[in-house]
Amino acid sequence: MTASQLQRTDLELIRKSLPNAFGYEDYRQLVAQLAKDKATTGCEQKESLINYTILNDKRMARWDKTLKIPLDVEEKINRLDQKVLWLVLTESWCGDASPALPVMNKIASLTDNIELKLILRDEHSELMNRFLTKGAMSIPKLISVDVKAGVILGTWGPRPSKATAMASEYKKEHGLLTPEFKQELQVWYNKDKGENILQDLLGLLALE
Repeated sequence: MTASQLQRTDLELIRKSLPNAFGYEDYRQLVAQLAKDKATTGCEQKESLINYTILNDKRMARWDKTLKIPLDVEEKINRLDQKVLWLVLTESWCGDASPALPVMNKIASLTDNIELKLILRDEHSELMNRFLTKGAMSIPKLISVDVKAGVILGTWGPRPSKATAMASEYKKEHGLLTPEFKQELQVWYNKDKGENILQDLLGLLALE
């Protein structure tokens, strides 16, 4: 298939996924209810994934409350002059989604030109397989679409650029990402306060 044919296939999969998509507030309500019920999204109801869902609900609530967008960044976002769909593949147990999704939501809330929608990875495996990261179904994965032109502008995820570099270095040394590294990464996210995610997403919008 040509590049244009592949893009048409991707756009068709995106279109088919939208009836199953959540707005951010509906997704937050879903995760909160799952945490209350001691359950999780995804194919497996494993205790570890349930515990991550409970933890992520608390993390996202904190991010939703404390995340601030600098005024100069707000001004950049307000200059966006195209209608963009941000479609994000995620799951409630995903640790990297807990800081990323609130940042995406804060950006989208500042402009009518960004529509943020979230879908569950395990319910959309065909689409997920079109946007793998080094062969893996890594999430969160944001797909940015120019609504008017009907073209995919780019993708982001599963981690911001600095965290990606940290994970790459850790894998070189240890072979895999351990629970200890993942805990260290959450500490880094908290210290970074969403700045790296924010700058990456501005770049995706060609506003940086």
